[in-house]
Amino acid sequence: MPIYKSLSIDKNTKVLIWKIEESFNELNKNILLTDKNQIRLNGMRSELHQRGFLSVRHLLKEVGYTDADLIYDEFGKPHLKDGKHISITHSFTFSGIIISDNLPVGIDIEKQRDKILKIAHKFTPVEEYKTIANHDALVSKLTIVWGAKESLYKIYGKKKLLFLHHIYVDDFRFDDKKTTGEIRYEGKTTSYKIHFLEFDGFTCTYAY
Repeated sequence: MPIYKSLSIDKNTKVLIWKIEESFNELNKNILLTDKNQIRLNGMRSELHQRGFLSVRHLLKEVGYTDADLIYDEFGKPHLKDGKHISITHSFTFSGIIISDNLPVGIDIEKQRDKILKIAHKFTPVEEYKTIANHDALVSKLTIVWGAKESLYKIYGKKKLLFLHHIYVDDFRFDDKKTTGEIRYEGKTTSYKIHFLEFDGFTCTYAY
């Protein structure tokens, strides 16, 4: 089974990334779903989504959890029954999880696409990136910013945050592979560390 990357952030926090190369039938073997999640899987129209869903269950299995250990709150945020923090993502042919014993965490995987240029104004002040003349570099940078904001949004876990007005990502150099960000909401500011990596035309961003 293809664990694509395994990253230890510290002794309590780990990132696992799966490259989805198996068929639906292969992924469906040896995975026991709750009745609720089996209905959810059966209702997915896209086999790509089904394979992403099942690959996440294999990632859970890698760290000693079952589908039944995963619960979702009223906002759709995932939690583990033992109280550890988790965040989940899947995009096309990759999925990922981040798990921490003691830190709120968020993760996002995005395919690098020109589409990001059309929606950039919805999530970040585009004028900040006017100096980037290289098309591919601009797509790459905006994808990192989007993923960072998505990761912070997942940490907050409620539906009220606006990417443009409540979530901030500090500027960074590609070589740094990390930056910092803040959620500023209802008079409170919370700071987070953000890391990113790029592979096979995808960007993974995680925050804690």
